[in-house]
Amino acid sequence: MVFGTNRDQLRQVYCEVWRRHREGQPLAALDAQILEVILQHPEYHALLDDPEQALGRDFRPEDGQSNPFLHMGMHLAIREQLATDRPAGIGRRYRELLPDFADPHRLEHAMMECLGQILWEAQRSGRAPDDSRYLRCLDRLPRG
Repeated sequence: MVFGTNRDQLRQVYCEVWRRHREGQPLAALDAQILEVILQHPEYHALLDDPEQALGRDFRPEDGQSNPFLHMGMHLAIREQLATDRPAGIGRRYRELLPDFADPHRLEHAMMECLGQILWEAQRSGRAPDDSRYLRCLDRLPRG
């Protein structure tokens, strides 16, 4: 993993990219990708403005909270999948689905549902994510 496996290290990267952007400092290529996702989520900006809160906070689904870092990380994961066409065929599926969605960001949100399901199943079973199930899930996304 690029940023390490520590939750706080991962979160710190997002906070640091946001701080450097606000201060007008230059960003590396990966930081620019992270910033693009951050900018698409203004609802997370206040959290990123307060690294202490961001690092220490638990986001528990049972409390009705979604994890903004997981959400942004899934955007980045999908974009990496599209850039590398891994799993094979995801790029074609994305291009086929795009006209049915208002914008690429909305399509990524729909794709996240499939990715989240596949990752949850893999974690639960102790196996690697099933690429074919993931692609079949994408094939079943609602069209137009």
